[in-house]
Amino acid sequence: MLSAPGYLPKKVMKTLKIIPRPFAWMPFFFIFAVACNKSAKGPGSGASGSNSVRIFLMDDPGLTFDHLFLDIQKLEIKVEDSDQREQEDHDRQGSEDRDRNGETSGGWVNVPISAGVYDILHFRNGLDTLFASTSFAASRSFEKIRLTLGSNNSITVNGTSVPLTLNGNDNIVVIKLGDDLLDDRPSSFDISIDIDAGRSVVQHGSRVELKPVTRVFRKEKAGAIEGRVLPGDASPIVMAIHGADTATTRPEREGEFKITGLAPGTWSLLIRSMSGTYQDTVINNITVQKEDVHIGTVTLHR
Repeated sequence: MLSAPGYLPKKVMKTLKIIPRPFAWMPFFFIFAVACNKSAKGPGSGASGSNSVRIFLMDDPGLTFDHLFLDIQKLEIKVEDSDQREQEDHDRQGSEDRDRNGETSGGWVNVPISAGVYDILHFRNGLDTLFASTSFAASRSFEKIRLTLGSNNSITVNGTSVPLTLNGNDNIVVIKLGDDLLDDRPSSFDISIDIDAGRSVVQHGSRVELKPVTRVFRKEKAGAIEGRVLPGDASPIVMAIHGADTATTRPEREGEFKITGLAPGTWSLLIRSMSGTYQDTVINNITVQKEDVHIGTVTLHR
């Protein structure tokens, strides 16, 4: 754990633990839902000839701090026609550089949001809140999401606020949507943006830097593992592991937890006591499909 603003461990673990900060007028979890047709042909579920969109902003957090406040100022989506997409494929590096520089040409569309500071460590265990929605012409395909951050970003460690430094274009987060995300050509769907808090906060010397790391998934194309861990005084953390992929959370007060956005496959669950007085428990061969897997109650033993 961090004991002073000037120190961060080299390897930051993840958590969903949170102590609310008094931003009573702001939502603590926000969703931006996105529905679109990847083939961009035919009318969607919105107005005739258009597609509607929804996206959930979620957190894959860090155990070393209590809060992660992000100053989110702008949200855009990139929608392209076939000619634009072909041109971008020919000039991929140049297009990526322009996107990272914040250029608005090439199909970027601004989506109205309630700009402000959000404590993303409050986004845990499947909670979500509608943040924004929009629609676009069904003749276009939905390619990328872009978040622009302001300068008022910080973490809270043991009650002490530590400002986060943004370098270069780190305030601009470009998220590319893979073809497999939209290969079923839905006219409307939800996308979740998962911000990895543990990997996004990095220490360099005396500075603590913010380098946002994200992943995206659709709930209907991903699975989840949920259950309950006892006793509470074990201070457990739960890690879902699949090859090189790891997703981590900390159970709620009554021991309940849920890890979402897991790719279909065989996962293992490692439950570790942070108090050091209980033995670790491993559950292997958990088959995850496009649904929730319930493992019941797991009791740790001394």
